[in-house]
Amino acid sequence: MFQRITVLIAMIALSICGARAGGKADEKLSISFHVETEASDNPKMIVPFKMPDGSTKYFRRVPDFSVRDIENMAPFPADDESTYGIVFKLKENAAQRYEAISLANEGKMMCAQVNGRFVDAVIIDKAIKDGVIVIWRDVTLDDINAFDKIIPRIGQKKPKGNKK
Repeated sequence: MFQRITVLIAMIALSICGARAGGKADEKLSISFHVETEASDNPKMIVPFKMPDGSTKYFRRVPDFSVRDIENMAPFPADDESTYGIVFKLKENAAQRYEAISLANEGKMMCAQVNGRFVDAVIIDKAIKDGVIVIWRDVTLDDINAFDKIIPRIGQKKPKGNKK
């Protein structure tokens, strides 16, 4: 009897690990946007980002927007001619949040993280009312191909199998 329970527990543990391992592929399909904060904020709640000019800026660890907030997208070649940028249209509720966040954080930066790496940062220079958010560079073709599986292109329907 004891062996059956042990085997059953082992099978449950393996199935849970398998489900988590299966979920890791989805974790790589991430886009998040983070607003700049102060270096003096709670160290557990901020993350440093080395800017191209060598300075360090600090951003909220918890994203202000993520892939769940995105309605559709349109990739484009970046100015560096080796990477891509992406225009995202946010869902209505996220677009309203974006307007409020952009209004409250004028003059601060917002950075974009794609699949676990920081790729771009822009200065919030005015309230954004149209729900459009842009990553201007450093997105790879592999990133775009992965996002095509979960986010529709502007003017297209949701990808098959998308439960969002």
